Amino acid sequence: MTDSRPGPATAPWRIIADDLTGPAITALLTRHRAQLADNSPACGMHALDLSALRDPTVTVWSAWSGTDLVGCGALREIDPAHGEIKSMRTADGYTGRGVGAAVLAHLVGTARQRGYRRLSLETGSGEFFAPARRLYRRHGFTECGPFAEYLPDPFSRFYTLELE
Repeated sequence: MTDSRPGPATAPWRIIADDLTGPAITALLTRHRAQLADNSPACGMHALDLSALRDPTVTVWSAWSGTDLVGCGALREIDPAHGEIKSMRTADGYTGRGVGAAVLAHLVGTARQRGYRRLSLETGSGEFFAPARRLYRRHGFTECGPFAEYLPDPFSRFYTLELE
């Protein structure tokens, strides 16, 4: 049987700003937080809940293939020159198909349009987070120390990308 779902070469993802009211995005982000909680100690989990994602400093985008939600990501403004990537998630069944790369490229492009000079993120240090760390490194992010309100944490890895 041939798999007809899009792959990285075709990746026809439609990425839109999301108001977080739809059941698909709510379910994906709820699953995201639950899975992070299962793979991080409480003191090392920095995922935003739906309420925090609705903060005016945060914009969330969802990625779609037709009517299927395939992923999401958010951009939080730390200050006028510095943004943070939050809530990167690929839906089950779409990992390895270019969704994460497409959402990340959209976030980086938006950060540049907003005039940010730096884009940073926090992700976990455990094996569960290894694919995310590989994605970020593949797209030019380098490991750095804690930023904004983060403190040194053995369960976190911090990455940054200079946009100038």
